Amino acid sequence: MGAVLSVLLFVPVWGAVWPMAAWAAKAAAVPKVSAPPTPPQQGNPLLGREKIDSERCQECHGIDGQGAGHANGPEGKFAKLAGQDAAYLVKQMQDFRSGARKHDQMAIMARSVSDEDVRDISAYFASLPVMKGEPDPKAAAASAIGQRLYEQGDATRGVPACASCHSHQAKGAALAPRIAGQEWRYLDKQLRDWRSGDRKNSPDGVMNKALAPLTDAEIEALATHLASQ
Repeated sequence: MGAVLSVLLFVPVWGAVWPMAAWAAKAAAVPKVSAPPTPPQQGNPLLGREKIDSERCQECHGIDGQGAGHANGPEGKFAKLAGQDAAYLVKQMQDFRSGARKHDQMAIMARSVSDEDVRDISAYFASLPVMKGEPDPKAAAASAIGQRLYEQGDATRGVPACASCHSHQAKGAALAPRIAGQEWRYLDKQLRDWRSGDRKNSPDGVMNKALAPLTDAEIEALATHLASQ
């Protein structure tokens, strides 16, 4: 029995004898290499081009992602999607599907397509030439106010510079979307919804906090500036 225990408790290592407990402790101390995270699946823009017809995305957002003319209507309720970040578009569709972002029609659309469809359609819109704005000479003063808010914010009221997340040229970064050249009425409505809490699907409510102190005139000015880019 003693011989058996000796074999179990001690193992030979290069002519030496190590206690099993010491060997196990040494093995446990070796850092474990974890597998790299799986990269997010990428959509296929060519398939996405085919799918926007079958899913009727172009009826509101346009085949070129620039909005669908008269369909955008006086309320400007349909976003331009051309050149928008694909990951952002995927997240919005997921939020429409889950109810984190409220929109009756988009919730129906999001629930009627697969995850693969969402990735492909998002990749298609992301591949298009970026949305273009149209400066309004009559709104130069408002645009200047909006530009100052966008670039500098207002520290006295706790309003951060929009550029800190959306980039200095409003091209977007990470999950902060491109907003340069977006439709004015759409921007104005979204900013008001963030302020009121009707929309609240930004990480940690950052957009609700940022917009809360702004006046109607400041929101109009901000939308005017961005739509002109």
